[in-house]
Amino acid sequence: MLTSYPACFFKEDSGYSVVFPDLNWLSTCGSNLDEAFAMAIDCLAGHLFFCEKEGSAVGTATPLVGINAADIAAELGIEPEEMFVNIVSVDVAAYAKIHFEKSVKKTLTIPSWLNTMAMDQNINFSLVLQEALKEKLQVE
Repeated sequence: MLTSYPACFFKEDSGYSVVFPDLNWLSTCGSNLDEAFAMAIDCLAGHLFFCEKEGSAVGTATPLVGINAADIAAELGIEPEEMFVNIVSVDVAAYAKIHFEKSVKKTLTIPSWLNTMAMDQNINFSLVLQEALKEKLQVE
């Protein structure tokens, strides 16, 4: 499911700054416009993902026409060369699976006889460990 928020893009000497006024002035930047958009998606996804994990409330998205980049620039005390407002959208769950929930390698030790039995039965060690940890931690 896509989640969308308006973002203000400000052209500055070093690239673009991006501000999400509805999300407590959440901000990021990029050295060019493409990078600024990519960083805006990453920033939005990360913020929403971790707010959800922590149970924190997030601001409601203001309609695009309700955001005035010049007013926000003035409030922030910046004088950008150019500015515009654009909607940034992301599927937080899909983005998180790729970027925030990567698998990590773990090394473990088990008795040789148990390893042999498991190998003989083509058991996927990673899957068994994940299932056991989820059961132990009572998570899905």
